[in-house]
Amino acid sequence: MKKVLITGASGGIGLETARRLAAQNYQVTLVARNEAKLNNAVTTLDGAGHTVLVADLTNKDDLQKLVNHLKTEKYDALINNAGAGIYGKFIEVPLVDQLAGMQLNMDALVTLSYGFLQNAKSGDTLVNIGSLLAHSSLPGGAVYAATKSFVANFSESLWYEFKQKGIFVMGFNPGAANSDFHANAGGHASDFPKFVMSSVEDVAKELVSAMGKRRKPRVVQGWKNRFMLFGFKLLNRKSAINIMGQISPGMQN
Repeated sequence: MKKVLITGASGGIGLETARRLAAQNYQVTLVARNEAKLNNAVTTLDGAGHTVLVADLTNKDDLQKLVNHLKTEKYDALINNAGAGIYGKFIEVPLVDQLAGMQLNMDALVTLSYGFLQNAKSGDTLVNIGSLLAHSSLPGGAVYAATKSFVANFSESLWYEFKQKGIFVMGFNPGAANSDFHANAGGHASDFPKFVMSSVEDVAKELVSAMGKRRKPRVVQGWKNRFMLFGFKLLNRKSAINIMGQISPGMQN
């Protein structure tokens, strides 16, 4: 039985991915900050032997404990799904909150990737969850978009470094999904045009499929998102940024 550890897994894309992998006979470890949500989430997984770990990845002690866990427990896959963003104009959002987002989206992700890859073997998989915004800008979410560009570039480089060892690294980039991310970021899923929205089920389905195929270092989820990025290539950068600014929840106030 394969084992996978998923961060940010008490709900949304993380939990739906866990459900699909559990249905494929993975033994799953769910990681998140909220113990009550984790304990409820783990009961929704098929199979037995699943576990939870309570950790705030912006807390250095919690992060180190998770790294130590990765060193002592062998996992076949790590999915770095935990991430956070804040909608709002750059100087209207407290700097401390934006720096905390950078720590979670980049520092914690790099730290966990390092801990996992130190002990990874041929056949193992590392998935770093980025965003469609890795390929675009987002006025009203400047720091978040920048962190996801980092994740995409970082993951591609690791893919090359580890491919000869049989270790698959993928940057997976979903578009806007109907999850609680938007409420946590200070907006609503309804702030985005329905055309660009995906369900968490569709996102998780494509993520698990891409894990199985082990082909691409960078995967953009959803034909709608791939179509939008293709359209942006036909525009100059100024026009593309203007479009993103017009639809951004962070610019609506």
